[in-house]
Amino acid sequence: MTMTDGQPVDGHADLHSEHGACRGEHTGRCLNPIIKVTDLAWLEFVKPDLNRAETFARDFGFVVTASNPAASKPDALYLRGSLPGTPAVVIRKGMSSRFVGPTFKSAERQDLQRLAEATGTRVQPLGDVISGSVVRLSDPSGFAVAVAHVDDELAELPELAPQILNVGTAQPRVNITQRPPRAPAPVQRLGHVVLQTPHFVHTLNWYLDTFGMIVSDFQFPPGRRDLGPVMAFIRCDRGSVPADHHTLALVLGPAAGYAHSAYQVTDFDAIAAGGEYLLEKGYHRAWGIGRHTLGSQIFDYWTDPDRIFVEHFTDGDMFDSTLEPGWEPLTASSLAQWGPRVPAEFLGAKPSLKLLRDVGSGLRGDNDYTLSRLAAMAKGARA
Repeated sequence: MTMTDGQPVDGHADLHSEHGACRGEHTGRCLNPIIKVTDLAWLEFVKPDLNRAETFARDFGFVVTASNPAASKPDALYLRGSLPGTPAVVIRKGMSSRFVGPTFKSAERQDLQRLAEATGTRVQPLGDVISGSVVRLSDPSGFAVAVAHVDDELAELPELAPQILNVGTAQPRVNITQRPPRAPAPVQRLGHVVLQTPHFVHTLNWYLDTFGMIVSDFQFPPGRRDLGPVMAFIRCDRGSVPADHHTLALVLGPAAGYAHSAYQVTDFDAIAAGGEYLLEKGYHRAWGIGRHTLGSQIFDYWTDPDRIFVEHFTDGDMFDSTLEPGWEPLTASSLAQWGPRVPAEFLGAKPSLKLLRDVGSGLRGDNDYTLSRLAAMAKGARA
């Protein structure tokens, strides 16, 4: 809760939080985490065709900062945005396309030693193109998760200037036209990753207990709050320094898997003009353009040539540590304030033999994916 005149104020009031958490519900944070990560550093993928991956990356708006110089042929790509920091994405060559896992940033180098001691692991050199130290772990869903401290961050690149807008009676643009280029939307930075897991509560608690992350919003099956949350939007706890509404989001599903990742661009015009460029190149728009409800981002989702979902976004919410979690039913309409209806493909609900196998396996497993939750979530997907 924030404070005004000494009284607590719910920053979600009149939006979606209803009455906040009920007695006995998840608090959305851990009182004594091992460490507190400050952000996502990068995501790692494996792909069989690095040339094709590089072509899409450039069209999407990434800058290719390096490939592995030790190999006679490049066996890895390092993709960055314009803001200073680390690469946003590392793509290594492999037999098939898959997501490996996220790497988070530690606040201090000594955090790595404390994390290693608490988890029975060790601090290792990053090596490769990125210099620094890392602790490598696995979360309860089986994703490879790392925390890194980088020695030398990448310098800032030239920025695409945001468009100057005439809004209402505020008209700063005089004798100047608007001509945003129809070109790749330059990525500024990695924003968040969304993961599906059948071990929802265990995985959620692990990120809160291990990395000190805090929940911005919970979503529960419509009409069945008694079943508990089935989606959580989780941010880094930077204290009084605002952080993205979510750096990580977890959603209950029949099998562990990658849902999508999101990359910030300058403004709405960058999203729209960059989207026109991607359409002209023949890429598939998965969902958009629209504005999310939770997080408020203006979004546009695409699939790369390997059917991996990636998002351009701008104008996302920033929360400090005082804001308590919101609670809202998870429905298709709750995902956006405006924009086209979310397609079944994006929800992971498009009928397929793999989906049927995953659902059957998930329902038989010892996890949070139960028939009652499946039925309630399916109802929400139609709402």
